[in-house]
Amino acid sequence: MNGEPSLRRPVRSYVLRGGRMGSGQVRALAELAPRFVLPFSQTPLDAAAVFGRRAPLVLEVGFGMGQATAAIARSRPDSDFLGIEVHEAGVGALLQRIEADGLSNLRVVRHDAVEVLRSMIAPASLAGVFVFFPDPWPKKRHWKRRLIQPAFAALVASRLAPGGVLHCATDWQPYADQILEVLSGEPALANTAAGYAPRPTYRPETKFERRGLALGHGVWDLVFTRT
Repeated sequence: MNGEPSLRRPVRSYVLRGGRMGSGQVRALAELAPRFVLPFSQTPLDAAAVFGRRAPLVLEVGFGMGQATAAIARSRPDSDFLGIEVHEAGVGALLQRIEADGLSNLRVVRHDAVEVLRSMIAPASLAGVFVFFPDPWPKKRHWKRRLIQPAFAALVASRLAPGGVLHCATDWQPYADQILEVLSGEPALANTAAGYAPRPTYRPETKFERRGLALGHGVWDLVFTRT
């Protein structure tokens, strides 16, 4: 496709895993998915039609159980959020949070994030992309599975509007170093800091993160903008 970043995916950055879901997650999937989970599509998303308004659109890749996703959507009611997650339990958990918090500015797609970005997101249409604590794949033979690679950075940059933000966070320093190198090497992105950035106030600390910080573990935020 002309003008699109070349992005071949011989391997995935995740492994689909089974797992038990609580009754609340099962109920949320059955009752709330028709309203809040969007089917994967090969055509660009009409965000104004989905959310019933025109607002800045932020996409989060791999939201886990959705704690940070719901908190950010709740704190930023003037923006709309699209969360991407492949694991059913996480989708169910976030749907529970959407219901509990009465969130109307959050939708979910359960699909591979690279394919969502490529097919469902129009160029220069996003105000932000969040990638919080992606799997670091610490063993060297698995580094090829890491999500943040040059082709991914180019794809994200192509979907961000000028001035749009790519915010990554990790608690694995070797991966942080790689992310910094990759994003710094993408000509369409500019670092907002001289290296790593302070944690933006909109990104809440998770319980896992606070526990790690108490034990002396580090967390690295990287905040780049589309030039």
